[in-house]
Amino acid sequence: MTLWLKICGMTDAEAVSAALEAGADAIGFVFAPSVRQVTPAQAARLAIPARGRASCVAVTQHPAAELIAAIRDEFMPDFLQTDWQDLATVTSARDYLQSPSPFPLPVLRSGAPWPSPLPTRVLYEGAASGTGQVADWTAAAALARRCELILAGGLDLANVAAAIATVRPFGVDVSSGVEASPGRKSPRKILDFVAMARAAAAENGI
Repeated sequence: MTLWLKICGMTDAEAVSAALEAGADAIGFVFAPSVRQVTPAQAARLAIPARGRASCVAVTQHPAAELIAAIRDEFMPDFLQTDWQDLATVTSARDYLQSPSPFPLPVLRSGAPWPSPLPTRVLYEGAASGTGQVADWTAAAALARRCELILAGGLDLANVAAAIATVRPFGVDVSSGVEASPGRKSPRKILDFVAMARAAAAENGI
């Protein structure tokens, strides 16, 4: 097992380039209301250098069928990230089921109930997306023993090593923690975050 790393909230080519240079496994594009929100067409252009090098993730929350169709047709993501409660609606939408369909990445949140049965892989974060709120690491560690858990929520250079040691996740996901300003990534922070996370994973046998 090698720690899976996602850099989320891409808004410009420099951030994409830094994530690829750092060796990130995935990059995320936000389609929900946010300072990081992009259109499917913008995401498609930004993702061109990443195709075949890193997975491209569409990040949504309670998406309408029309948005899912636009994301699929214009962006063609590898993963669709959305709250787990959304999946029943999303996967029943006719447009979503038409090929090609992205692999779902359900989001679970601190303090909220877990689905039963658990998905094979989940993204676990704080109560609200995009706020930098740190997730409940104790609950995350318990969940990580039962499925492939990608830890998100308030991760940055100061705490990622401790988070990995505590939770022992399948992967980590960072957004605001590698930004120079809201919505704009720092290439230097991306490179440093990935290096620090990889080192922490190696120290913990992940």
